[in-house]
Amino acid sequence: MGIFATLTHKGAHAEATADADPAAEVQGTLPTRFVAVGERLAAGHDAGTACALVGRETARDGADLGEALDGLRATYAQILGGEPDFGAVRALCQAWSEETLGYLHQLSCEDPLTGLASLAHLRAKLAEVYRAADLGGQSAATSHALVVVDLPRLAGPPRWDAFESALVLVRLAESARLAFPGGQTIGQTSSSRLVVVAPRGDLLARRVGLLRDLVGDLDPEAGRARVWIEGLPPAEDGGALLLDEIARG
Repeated sequence: MGIFATLTHKGAHAEATADADPAAEVQGTLPTRFVAVGERLAAGHDAGTACALVGRETARDGADLGEALDGLRATYAQILGGEPDFGAVRALCQAWSEETLGYLHQLSCEDPLTGLASLAHLRAKLAEVYRAADLGGQSAATSHALVVVDLPRLAGPPRWDAFESALVLVRLAESARLAFPGGQTIGQTSSSRLVVVAPRGDLLARRVGLLRDLVGDLDPEAGRARVWIEGLPPAEDGGALLLDEIARG
């Protein structure tokens, strides 16, 4: 006899019939993936952890949030005769969202052609810099800076066709990696701008100078390529605003 031998309902208790196995009967009618949730509810335990597991599983299986919530509602109706409580809904939704966002982040963090990080990934990296600085009792403004590369011809009236523009962007990314070979995060904020999240130190000015020379060779006729250092504001919110401003520029 399983834990479903006696089903707990709101305001009443219903005895399982003696000529049937209630555990098998109830488990067989619960929505897919929700058996563990039903078991927790029938035993009178909190189902938050089980709901979170279901949320992650449904997201990994490609089910939408509405489908997961329908399953949760059906499970609560069958076991307790009522609606899911706020904690259960929150646990399922949060887990589903985190799993989905993690998957989307993996898809969008890097451009497959250039290897450049997306703007969203740059924001995440910058947030990591601020958190690490806080934990170390330092300031992100003194530990890191943003190195900005701007090649206006990539954003202005077409000078190259689409294929040539893509090649220039690839070369621009390669130049940034050559100047900053330490695994720094290098991302694209707009059609003509790259940003390097670079640690400050004695070599920063040299690396920027090398990058400026390399970038200048990509568009020698225009003479408008620019490379400069942006200092980070003390607070994380200011750093995010600075990145947005660079992206709009």
